[in-house]
Amino acid sequence: MTLGMLVIAGLDPRAANITSTIALFPGQAASGYAGRQMVAGIGSLSFKALFNISLAGGIVGAVLLLATPSTFFARLVPWLVLFATAVFFWGSFVRRDTAGPPALSARAAGAAQFLIAIYGGYFGGGIGFLMMAVFTIAGMAVRNAAITKNVLAVAMNASAVAIFLFSHDVYWIHAAVLGGGGIIGGVAGALLLPHVNERWLRIGVVVLGVALTIGLLIRSS
Repeated sequence: MTLGMLVIAGLDPRAANITSTIALFPGQAASGYAGRQMVAGIGSLSFKALFNISLAGGIVGAVLLLATPSTFFARLVPWLVLFATAVFFWGSFVRRDTAGPPALSARAAGAAQFLIAIYGGYFGGGIGFLMMAVFTIAGMAVRNAAITKNVLAVAMNASAVAIFLFSHDVYWIHAAVLGGGGIIGGVAGALLLPHVNERWLRIGVVVLGVALTIGLLIRSS
């Protein structure tokens, strides 16, 4: 989300990506710690396995970042957010209203998480939506998915943050403001999440995703 907001605010996609990743990392860590009791695995795939998958994928993505430009992924950001929002909507409102097992197996969800982690270590835009979409379609409750994605984002972003700290593309004032807000919002969100109506939470995620997609498309036109 913050990546899109920074792009709309005028930062180029690469600088927005680097600044957003650094700014969100403390908040992700804080919210993950605050909500650690709610993290979950997917069927036979434990949370520890998801964490290791995310860490490995993040390292691969960070290595790719050193060797390739991010311009290609920058063009994909609006469509990636839109796609993830659509998948999340389907998993939350369409699939959940039908009987039957989860549409995504634990093995397929693990493979999807590895690809998301590679993308997260490389560019990062929309990873929250993607993880929410995968986890909910695989049968995880929205509340658990919201906390689990924060902890896994810490794993996949750790290597990227270590690299980005030495980049000249960091807008430190933006990062400090976003980082402070991210810590407060992350901890508050993790504490309030068990008390939020799950249906309204799903609706809010979809509305925010659509609004961000529109803003990104307008910004890139």
